[in-house]
Amino acid sequence: MTDPTAASGPERQKIDTSVPHSARIWNYWLGGKDNYPVDEQAGDAYSAVFPGITTVARSSRAFLGRTITHLVTEAGIRQFLDIGTGLPTVDNTHEVAQRIAPEAKIVYADHDPLVLAHARALLTSTPEGTTSYIDADLTDPDRILSVAARTLDLTRPTALILSNILGHIADHDRARAIVARLMDGLPSGSYLSVNDGSRGVDADYERAQDAYNETGAIPYFLRPVDQITAFFDGLELLDPGVVSVPFWRPDPASPAPQPIGEHGGLARKP
Repeated sequence: MTDPTAASGPERQKIDTSVPHSARIWNYWLGGKDNYPVDEQAGDAYSAVFPGITTVARSSRAFLGRTITHLVTEAGIRQFLDIGTGLPTVDNTHEVAQRIAPEAKIVYADHDPLVLAHARALLTSTPEGTTSYIDADLTDPDRILSVAARTLDLTRPTALILSNILGHIADHDRARAIVARLMDGLPSGSYLSVNDGSRGVDADYERAQDAYNETGAIPYFLRPVDQITAFFDGLELLDPGVVSVPFWRPDPASPAPQPIGEHGGLARKP
């Protein structure tokens, strides 16, 4: 079933179509239709400086699919808390998980009126499982855990998914504290999946993102790889560790991976 109750009320928030928004631009790069001309213009301006951004977006989505597949098939995880959902496109967390385990339960959390407006229509579920959406900001981890507990049994292992969201928290120490608080609310045997834009691989990417951050849109900060790795402190990183996402357990049938400025990893809470 799908739980629509948590998505009530905040839909009245105004969607600002005059300023580009990262979730809508990301949707545009992934080939989605849930965006506005201002987002397409910003996305095109970005890709003019860094054409590889569509590869970054699609590689991020592929990494998400591989980590969720591992969590379901190898780790036996049946509960997922995905924060910073973004606009639904293809192979969302619930689609990948429930394709393998129809009984899987997924809670999405985001704090964007456009995402919220699409949540009920697009975040469907198998009859055996549950997909729920809550309006909550990453900077309020206690609320996220409290509301997620209405759908998930947080005494059982749960996978926390943070995909391209921590870059919106400028202060690294604050971002680490948020991740630590969220993981504190999950039991032993839970997992953390993080992937975010990184520095040190592609100078064109860094220039394009720095320029985007100066446009007045909600900024997203690329981080050095060691800072992304620090989000996993105290956890047991699975091989191959924190790597450029095409190198995280690539499909043997796929072309040879090439490094991009997007790093991620998966770790278990002992």
